[in-house]
Amino acid sequence: MEQAVIYLVPALGILGLIVMAIKSAWVSKQATGDKNMMELAGYIADGAMAFLKAEWKVLIYFAIIAGILLAWSGTTVETSSPIIAGSFLIGAVFSAFAGYIGMNIATKANVRTTQAARTSLKQALKVSFTGGSVMGLGVAGLAVLGLGSLFIVFYQMFVVSAGAGVNGMEMEKALEVLAGFSLGAESIALFARVGGGIYTKAADVGADLVGKVEAGIPEDDVRNPATIADNVGDNVGDVAGMGADLFGSYVATILATMVLGREIVSADNFGGIAPILLPMVLAGLGIVFSIMGMAFVTVKDEKGDVQKALNMGNWSSIVFTGIASFFVVNHMLPENLEIRGYEFTNMDVFYAIILGLVVGTLMSIITEYYTAMGKRPVSSIVKQSATGHATNIIGGLSVGMESTVLPILVLAGGIYGAYEFAGLYGVAIAAAGMMATTAMQLAIDAFGPIADNAGGIAEMSQLPEEVRGRTDILDAVGNTTAATGKGFAIASAALTSLALFAAFVGIAGIDAIDIYKAPVLAGLFVGGMIPFIFSSLAIAAVGRAAMDMVNEVRRQFKEIPGIMEYKSKPEYDKCVEISTKASIREMIAPGAIALITPIIVGFAFGPEVLGGLLAGVTVSGVLMGMFQSNAGGAWDNAKKSFEKGVEIDGETYFKKSEPHKASVTGDTVGDPFKDTSGPSMNILIKLMSIVALIIAPHISKGVHGGHAMAEKVEVKKEIKYENGKKIVTETKKIFK
Repeated sequence: MEQAVIYLVPALGILGLIVMAIKSAWVSKQATGDKNMMELAGYIADGAMAFLKAEWKVLIYFAIIAGILLAWSGTTVETSSPIIAGSFLIGAVFSAFAGYIGMNIATKANVRTTQAARTSLKQALKVSFTGGSVMGLGVAGLAVLGLGSLFIVFYQMFVVSAGAGVNGMEMEKALEVLAGFSLGAESIALFARVGGGIYTKAADVGADLVGKVEAGIPEDDVRNPATIADNVGDNVGDVAGMGADLFGSYVATILATMVLGREIVSADNFGGIAPILLPMVLAGLGIVFSIMGMAFVTVKDEKGDVQKALNMGNWSSIVFTGIASFFVVNHMLPENLEIRGYEFTNMDVFYAIILGLVVGTLMSIITEYYTAMGKRPVSSIVKQSATGHATNIIGGLSVGMESTVLPILVLAGGIYGAYEFAGLYGVAIAAAGMMATTAMQLAIDAFGPIADNAGGIAEMSQLPEEVRGRTDILDAVGNTTAATGKGFAIASAALTSLALFAAFVGIAGIDAIDIYKAPVLAGLFVGGMIPFIFSSLAIAAVGRAAMDMVNEVRRQFKEIPGIMEYKSKPEYDKCVEISTKASIREMIAPGAIALITPIIVGFAFGPEVLGGLLAGVTVSGVLMGMFQSNAGGAWDNAKKSFEKGVEIDGETYFKKSEPHKASVTGDTVGDPFKDTSGPSMNILIKLMSIVALIIAPHISKGVHGGHAMAEKVEVKKEIKYENGKKIVTETKKIFK
């Protein structure tokens, strides 16, 4: 039975990849439209691939250097191995490949969605959502396949071959090496997210400021030299970046639960590894239920509610996962369990999973409320646009700040409730439950950029107004789903970081983080600062690149005669090149902060100060991520509200009106918030926690940074079951 369940996990990952391939083939068979549409789509695909190649060249050097350092570090402690370098490289490759899968299908689905929109809204939704589902299944399938396969290898290599127990040092070593996979995934995700975010927003801001505001032409007008770079950016930032992002989140959540599961002594039918296997099994089954939920995403006619269709698919997959988790938990876990002195039952674990699903659902609902058109927050920004650019900015900032209140209360309640149910394992398994339907969440998220690109191609191809009308419906919903996806990712990151934090504390050999100590409090403050400097670097990078883009677009309008009369083609490649170079150059500093800071603090001041740093980063990062993502999403939909006309104080305003121009300014300010720095926060807090977990064995002893710690004796009990008898052994560790 144990062997069957272990091999079931990678098998479910393969199932996800098979369905992904079928859906990808279906999208590829759809009609691509006329020659002009195909030419524009070709520009977008070529630009996206050029960016990925340039990014990968830089990341290859990083991966090799990091791999060498990890291999060396694996030889210095007993609970690690040089094999961690191989695990890291596999995680990095899988993460990059997950992003590529999403970008590749998105650049195929965009023009096919445009063509489908010439026939009906139903067909346009089907093509765009199927394209998004390819990415969702690709990411989830690769994550489950990679983690499941590597766990089998390391479990056999370090535990079974040594005849060791599940709760001993050998399993700790296996999971420490497996953590390298998560480190590789999150490292690539951070660079992909930041680099892609800088690319897309530099192009978007440049295209908006000169095209819409100065030249008075539509957002995706073929005459705008930056419009191809803008559409490329949707793919490299919102698709490839998001794919790598949620791949890393998915892996980190499962890993954190597995590390805590090792501490549970479980008299089960799976050799004692049921608490370790459970999060992987949930993730695998989540793929199956996501596939089922995808079948519900459809509309009947032109008046169909696209948002309702997406919600139906999302909620159905969540309900299926919740029902199945009852039977899985009952079957796999024994009735009574314990972690770090906290006793709970298998039903408590089930309740924690349900709580995680509820928290994820509530986060999506709340985020939708704050970012959707027609709701009070967005309408308030629209109204404040009537009195100018400044009041629009004030309104957007206010909405963003307000939008953190309910999510944080939900998150805090979720953390408290999950801990009450099943201790620290409850918090981790709640996050795993929330992330189980990642394939569905990501399909909904990736649908947005595909619809956005489809609308751009429709505009550039000068297709009939009814076509653009259908793509605009999809695009407006896509803005909301993108915001809810980011809210979901940030919420899962908070729960995951807490689980990683708990795992770090256990491996580092400390039992508390005492903020009464001055060094720990100092670490807390420094950690709280990091999301601010990280955001500053990302936003400033967008600003600098956007300035270059604005100057280039102005130059082309001035120096190339006939652009405005459709007699000459703009030099699209120059704008693509500006975004590519800027994003590759500017992504280094934010990435270095996330990777190097925990290493410096950990080795200089010890694990307790590093714990304070992680606590500060987590709280500050979650708040910053929510604020920026929601403010940007609300600004964007406030601008889009003017496309159909809005009534302010009895007067109706449309595009090109003064309030609309104010809303364009707000959207431009919000662009780097929602697509660059905001969504990068969840990767930042998880990556720093994973780095801390990796270095925990190296900093768990001795004197740190010249500050001797008080001597502490820790008695550790290890419980084993042999022939039905309980055997307790005690080991003492002395810490200074």
